[in-house]
Amino acid sequence: MTHTACPAEYSHSSSRLVRVPSLFQPMYWAFCAALSMSIPQGAAAADLAPVKFTAPNGMTVVVLEQHFLPIVELHALIKAGSSQDPPEKAGVANLVASLLDEGTTSRSSKQLAEQIDFVGGSLGAQASEDFTTASARILRKDIDLGFTLLADILQRPAFPKQEFERVRSQIHGEITSDNDDPGHVAMKAFNQLVYQTHPYRWPVQGTEETLNKITLSDIQSFYAKEYLPNQVILTIVGDVTVEQATSLVQVHFGSWKKGLAQPRPVRKPPSVEKKAVQFIEKDLTQSTIMLGHSGITRTNPDFYAVTVMNHVLGAGGFSSRLMDSIRDKQGLAYGITSHYDARAMPGSFWISLQTRTETTNQAISSVLAEIKAIREAPVTDHELAEAKSFLMGSFPLRLDSTAKLAQVLGQVEFFGLGFDYFSQYPKWIDRVTKDDVQRVAKQYLNPQLYALVVVGNITKAKVRH
Repeated sequence: MTHTACPAEYSHSSSRLVRVPSLFQPMYWAFCAALSMSIPQGAAAADLAPVKFTAPNGMTVVVLEQHFLPIVELHALIKAGSSQDPPEKAGVANLVASLLDEGTTSRSSKQLAEQIDFVGGSLGAQASEDFTTASARILRKDIDLGFTLLADILQRPAFPKQEFERVRSQIHGEITSDNDDPGHVAMKAFNQLVYQTHPYRWPVQGTEETLNKITLSDIQSFYAKEYLPNQVILTIVGDVTVEQATSLVQVHFGSWKKGLAQPRPVRKPPSVEKKAVQFIEKDLTQSTIMLGHSGITRTNPDFYAVTVMNHVLGAGGFSSRLMDSIRDKQGLAYGITSHYDARAMPGSFWISLQTRTETTNQAISSVLAEIKAIREAPVTDHELAEAKSFLMGSFPLRLDSTAKLAQVLGQVEFFGLGFDYFSQYPKWIDRVTKDDVQRVAKQYLNPQLYALVVVGNITKAKVRH
């Protein structure tokens, strides 16, 4: 569950909003307005100077002073996600994260919610494939409370059985709802085809079958094994000094005992050695299509060349080749996109679109034609310049709030990208050449060996691929 004060803020782990009593609404809306404000443009990415230190218990702490607004973001990244779920029990990491703020040994769920809501802050946690994040956002004057509550849910979760059953039932409902969405159905099937026996094959929230196998003991065991201070990157961004942050970390996290970190072998998903196809029959007027294969890690040296190539191919919106061909010229879809999901272990590359049932084959053929084209001939000077201009120009927008900065800093540290990432990113993008784009297209795109999922009226579509 995520307790958040502002309606625009949400977490995938919960869709429930907390009401704010009328007595506190003036403070509430003032805080929301502050949160929505961007960090001034003068705070250029190249000027960011985070300070990193390691606490005696092994916790990595990153502090970035930002004194533009009286806000502090506390962002803990725990190096354990759904890829660490026990075999056949997918969903454990997500359940652990969802239960962190459902009660501790010193506070009930209600008390946690009331204390963070009283100061107009937010508190919550959610899991992803590679890691889990828990965060608190507060005004500067309430920083001690923010540390207190975040430390409490990370170090002393109670995992009440009643809440375990309730949250698991809630996730069951979310999965059932997702099964009515052809996009979710296609993605779930696609991941099974691409990742095969790899941990990434499961949805973060698990499945109906795997959730039913998870016990409260599994939750407690996962927490005890994975939630260690030496497995945590704590990022502190906002109106706070390094000296204050250092002191608060010692006070609130100093007693958290270091443990034995679990080994993290990098497992590469099996290669798709032949076309893998799955058709899912649903009585729909449109076909949902996903086509792709395994991709790259975030630390792959070709990440930036792949980013530029993918922007030209399908990630660049209306300027991309897929959009120009599939939507504008052929009128086969309202929208189409391509995506590289770069993770700690090799993620996936996929292209997704919806088209009329009778144009399913034409759409698939056109997608494959565009993949072949970007492999066989260099992109134009205009395409290259436009892609690089957008990627460099939009980079600061990923850093324009304390929340975004904290999240990016945590991941920069997690992936070992180095703090010069903020000044070097535009340079790395700018160095990409037309030859680089064609080279990575040939290396990381395969129009012959791929996974294809089609959800829709398969009988009427008569899919040939």
